[in-house]
Order: sequence, then C-alpha cells, then structure tokens
Amino acid sequence: MADDLDRKIIHGLQCVPRVSFRRLGEVIGVSEQTVARRYAALRRDGLLRVVGLGNLNADGQAEWIVRLRCRPDAVAPLAQSLARRSEVAYVGIASGGSEIICIIRSPAGTDQDDLLLRQLPRAGAVLDVNVDLVVRIYGGPGTAPWTDPDASLTPEQVRRLTSGHPTPAVASSTPLGEQDLPLLRALAEDGRATHTHLAEVTGWSKPRVARRLEALEAAGSLTYDVDTLAERLGYRLNATLWLQVDLPRLHQVGEEVGGHHECAFVAAISGRHNLMAVVACRDTPDFYRYLTGRLAHVEGIRGYEISVRVSRLKQSASLVHHGRLIHPALV
Repeated sequence: MADDLDRKIIHGLQCVPRVSFRRLGEVIGVSEQTVARRYAALRRDGLLRVVGLGNLNADGQAEWIVRLRCRPDAVAPLAQSLARRSEVAYVGIASGGSEIICIIRSPAGTDQDDLLLRQLPRAGAVLDVNVDLVVRIYGGPGTAPWTDPDASLTPEQVRRLTSGHPTPAVASSTPLGEQDLPLLRALAEDGRATHTHLAEVTGWSKPRVARRLEALEAAGSLTYDVDTLAERLGYRLNATLWLQVDLPRLHQVGEEVGGHHECAFVAAISGRHNLMAVVACRDTPDFYRYLTGRLAHVEGIRGYEISVRVSRLKQSASLVHHGRLIHPALV
C-alpha cells in the first residue's frame, strides 16, 4: 500500500508530470534519490504511469462519453473489446455489472463519421446507448489530487512546483507532424522518458528534443496524463456522478466541484446531465459524507444520478491488467 510520501510524489507529478526528481524532492523535503526510488517502485508495481498524449483539440478530435446498457452476460467481452481499441481512452463497468462507461476519441463537427460510434447502437449485446460530447474539463494542475489532503502537497508547495511552468495555449500554433510520431510513441510508453532516450528513438540531438518538447508543451499540442489506480491508494469506492446543473451556474459549479479533492475528473457534457464527476472515496460512509456534505452545499445542482464502478479495464493510455497499469502493447 502506498504511504503518504508516495501520495505526495503522485500529487507532484499530477501538477508537473515531467518535473525533475531533484526539484520534486526539494519541494517535498526529501532527497532526489528517495523520490527516484519511490517513483521507480510505483511504476514497476503498476500503480502509476505518466504518459504523453497529443492534444485532441490540436487535430480536430474530441472526447465522447458513452454509456452502454448491456445484457449481463455480454458486458465483460464487450468491455474487453472496447479496451483494446486505440481510440477508446477509458473503459469501466458500473451499476452492478450492467453498464459500460467509456470515453471515445473521434472527430467532432466534421464530415468524418466515426465507425465505432456508428456500430455500437447496432451491437446485439447493447440494450441502450447514450453518447455525450465532452464540452469542457475543469480543474488545473494540483487543484484536485483526490487523495487525503493531509497526504498531499500544500498550496504553497504546489505554487513552488508549478512556478515557471506556464499554462499551455488553448489554440495550438505548433501542430504535431509526421516527424513527431516516434517522439509521441516513446512518450505514450513513458511520459518521463529522458532526453537521451528520446534522442535515440527520434534520431535527433538532445538539444533538439528539448526544444521540440518545450514548443509542443507550450503550444498545448502535447499533454500528459498521470494514470493511477485509486483502489490501490486506499480509495476503493469509485463512482461517476451525472449532475443536472442550472445553465447560468454551470461554469461556477464545474470549477467548484473540480476543486474537490474527492474528484478525479469533472467535465461539462452535452445531454440531459450537463456535468459529470468521477469520484474516488475510501468507502461507502466516506462517499455518503461527500454527497451530503461538500457536494450538497454546491448551489445550482438540480438533480443527480450515480453509477458505482465495479471494475476498470482501461485508464487513459493504460490497460488495467491483473491489478496493474500497463502499456497496451504488453497485452
């Protein structure tokens, strides 16, 4: 089980995924060697993966939240099939094993029609399908560690860590090109790959690698995800909240809920429920305290629905295999 120092390291990586071990150690108050050793153990044990991803908005892509109500006997095979597809970013089974929740990346607002989104409603195992567009994601670096606040970085530590790391541009002025594909493949395997390794796989010099990374990150063309297994951090109850929010207060509610440490992901979506939140709690009493406490005091929420997750098969760019996060190519 991860301890408080592991949680601080994870929180730091959520704030700045490629921060040096030396800098992270200085902020936390431990040695560079200690941070490097703990990180290596977390990654080796499959509890943590840092992955680099091309920004969806930079190439006209979008994320769709898909809820599939299926025949119980067909849920697991269908979920496993979806998890193996590269355009599917997340797959979880919820609601007692009768519902699959997944995130699919495909074009939005174009003439291109995604084959998977067209096929799903016709699948024999699917009883009902609901597809909503992710309109906006709330929360910035370090705002929602979804861990025990006492085991996370303090606001001052977050400020020190993120100082000098500007927020990426919304509109990319440095698009990804064919020459970047080896770089992206290496970062998808390990988002913290060294400049030396990236130079080897791209055939570039280390200064060129550094310049290209800086340009793509600053332009927002390259982003990072920090995949973790909440249940192995002690947060065994995971649920998705589907919220109905008064439209004039949507942004305010999204920002407020996005700052709750219980929330791993909060987004405005299309459809009847216009806000979704993925919540990680230690147990059922902890979840109840969140619903009746912090969430209940948020003004503007008119109704809600809850999907309690039974299992997770894919998290961003990582598959969940025998309780470990692994690169999809390893299965």
